[in-house]
Amino acid sequence: MSDAGDLVANGYDALYSAWGRSPTLRRIWREHVTGPDYPEAFAHISFLPLAQLRALADGLDLTADQLLVDLACGAGGPGLWVANESGSRLVGCDLSAVAVERASERVSEIGMTGRAEFRHGSFERTGLPAQSADAVMTVDALQYAPDKTKAVAEVARILRPGRRFAFVAFELDAARVAGLPVWDDAVGDYRPLLDAAGFEVVSYEQIPDWQSQVAGSFGAVLAEHEALEAELGHAGAAALVSEASITLEVQPYRGHARVIAQLR
Repeated sequence: MSDAGDLVANGYDALYSAWGRSPTLRRIWREHVTGPDYPEAFAHISFLPLAQLRALADGLDLTADQLLVDLACGAGGPGLWVANESGSRLVGCDLSAVAVERASERVSEIGMTGRAEFRHGSFERTGLPAQSADAVMTVDALQYAPDKTKAVAEVARILRPGRRFAFVAFELDAARVAGLPVWDDAVGDYRPLLDAAGFEVVSYEQIPDWQSQVAGSFGAVLAEHEALEAELGHAGAAALVSEASITLEVQPYRGHARVIAQLR
């Protein structure tokens, strides 16, 4: 794993160790990102309201019993929601072993035993067979991939021809993130990468109000850091506060894209 990958995985290990123990974090995300209509059973810490998750799911064009792969799945919420709605099977992969544990714990809670599983893996090395997936998704994680060309190539490898890759990701401002290790491959537009890997872009849209979602949620994280530390513990809160501080100070993002692409 790269140094950047270590930083990301270690931060999320710390946060997900306390996943589910912070009503303050859930409230912040409900107020500033997901809204009151997002189902709590599929809660997440990405910048994805329910309407945008529905649009992502529609773009995947899944039917019952097909295989969906969720890369950098975190605690599994969005991928489980899509699989539950579509009737598909799910394999989730994440760098964080603790996130994989948290996601696995949710499977029986939402009645998806036998239809969903989670495993350790990265964007570049999923460990999945070639042409095994009917659809691939990822939410607010591709911006952290240390080599996005290799990441998109791996998606193309595991996806069946003619099937779809749908993702939400932040577009990076290369000048602002220069020298910062977690954003060492600063992509500001994912379309050229997709085209080079053999994808046709079906849609490429900016998520409305993403700036206010980031500023509002991360601002609340900093304002309520003491409550978060009491609920998440020092390490978990420190990882979250660090991401919030750096994001608000550096302003690394130039856009927040929802993308649907089809493998040729």
